[in-house]
Amino acid sequence: MDVKEAVAVAKRYIAELLADEGLTNLGLEEIDHDDTAGVWHVTLGFSRPWNTVKNALTALTGDLGTARRTYRVVTLRDADGVVLSVKRRDSQD
Repeated sequence: MDVKEAVAVAKRYIAELLADEGLTNLGLEEIDHDDTAGVWHVTLGFSRPWNTVKNALTALTGDLGTARRTYRVVTLRDADGVVLSVKRRDSQD
């Protein structure tokens, strides 16, 4: 599996897994290949409706607010693209 395939599998998996959560802005943040373990670690970022910061000013201006990003690390087996785990990664901001 090459890097593009690993990213595509991870994005598709997260999009399907969390389909009912209204994900937006799904995108690649980091990718790492562990040769020893034979796995890809793909970090994806996305926003969900309840992660949006809203205040009185956003209500007055009609602004949708600022969507905070959530990060997940999807670990895939290199040989066949099977998802082994999905773990939270805290923001480094």
